[in-house]
Amino acid sequence: MFIAAGALVGLVIGLTGVGGGSLMTPILVLGFGIPATIAVGTDLLYAAMTKCSGVFFHHKNKTVDWKVVLWLGSGSVPSSIVTVLALRELKSQGFDYDHLIITTLGMMLVMTAVIIVIKGHLLNVIHRASNGNGMIDVMRSTRPALTVLSGCMLGIVVTLSSVGAGAIGSAILFLLYPRMRPIKIVGTDLAHAVPLTAIAGMGHFSVGSIDFDLLGGLLVGGLPAIYLGSLIGKKLPDKILRPLIAGLLLLMGLKLLASQDHITSLLMLTLDQTVQYLYALWSSLQQ
Repeated sequence: MFIAAGALVGLVIGLTGVGGGSLMTPILVLGFGIPATIAVGTDLLYAAMTKCSGVFFHHKNKTVDWKVVLWLGSGSVPSSIVTVLALRELKSQGFDYDHLIITTLGMMLVMTAVIIVIKGHLLNVIHRASNGNGMIDVMRSTRPALTVLSGCMLGIVVTLSSVGAGAIGSAILFLLYPRMRPIKIVGTDLAHAVPLTAIAGMGHFSVGSIDFDLLGGLLVGGLPAIYLGSLIGKKLPDKILRPLIAGLLLLMGLKLLASQDHITSLLMLTLDQTVQYLYALWSSLQQ
């Protein structure tokens, strides 16, 4: 079953080009019934192992900004370790943090879906505003500190959900470094993702949330399927593929959030308050 899961997930990843965490973890949770903690921890180690060759390729082609990687890592590595220590403490106290992981995973999937949809427009806005804009000038002057803070945020959310090191990490780099070549942003983001996912994955191993049978199945079934999916994906137009990916991630994120009672209650309360406000506004306009 694990090899079949790896093959299915690998095929979808290769077909869509979306990173493993964004698709693998929710598919394992929703499609195969793997507990969220196990899915996240196992996927983190899988990501660390499979992305190493990509870092070597980018380093060889000089498309990695190691200074930026160091800034990101100086924030993400400590925050990932602190997050793992917090999870260990929660587990020792008998607290079931599965709901925390599912909620974080759902939120990150929705955020990734939004970024995929608006990324092109966002890049255009950033490039148009990159000269003579006060906010951009402030960002430039505080770029190292903002990069470290961004790393801190990524360290927490990636450790909790295994999602964010790819799509959200690259979006942050595009925002902070608008003049960096896209291929260098990809290489830099990848070089940062490997140590982050490795440390987060080893942290999950320390709390017992790694399934090595699942990891082996993902590697055996997933790697050939990724290659096959990438061959098929090259023939699909981006205009079809991009909304398809975003829609898939959005649906999975919303389904995970809807499975959490506290999130459902919050959404229903927000919807109820919104309806009441709109009704009151409409009534006042009718008078």
